[in-house]
Amino acid sequence: MPRTTAPALDLAIQYAVARDGLPTRAQFRVWAKAALAHAAQATLRIVDEDEGRQLNRDYRGKDYATNVLTFEYGPDETLAAAPMSGDIVLCAPVVAREADEQGKPLTAHYAHLVIHGLLHLQGYDHEDEAETAVMEALESFVMMRLGYPDPYLNHE
Repeated sequence: MPRTTAPALDLAIQYAVARDGLPTRAQFRVWAKAALAHAAQATLRIVDEDEGRQLNRDYRGKDYATNVLTFEYGPDETLAAAPMSGDIVLCAPVVAREADEQGKPLTAHYAHLVIHGLLHLQGYDHEDEAETAVMEALESFVMMRLGYPDPYLNHE
């Protein structure tokens, strides 16, 4: 019987903020691996509000910090079976504020946003209703597989 292996993940994690109260590298890796359908090489950077705002302004033209940004670079077309590559940026103060406002555990919200970012890295988007439905269904599936509640249901 053929052995099935999970897609390879090369994940660099950068804490550009104090790590107190933030998920561990091991947690980030578990969540990222759970969202993979294809091999990926990524950097996950946790930033403060100033850096999050600057990146969102510079790359999306929006002058505010957002919870997650994904920069997809795609696979290296010159390499056979090259992994997807990109950067995922999480803005710690925004993530914490949203978790509090939504009554969600902070770790569950981080897990959701890591999964969301990894799906973007793999080409998923939410530009229209059909894309949104597919992406949200995948996010919910992965979250529940990890033992977290569906992030799109109101759990208050």
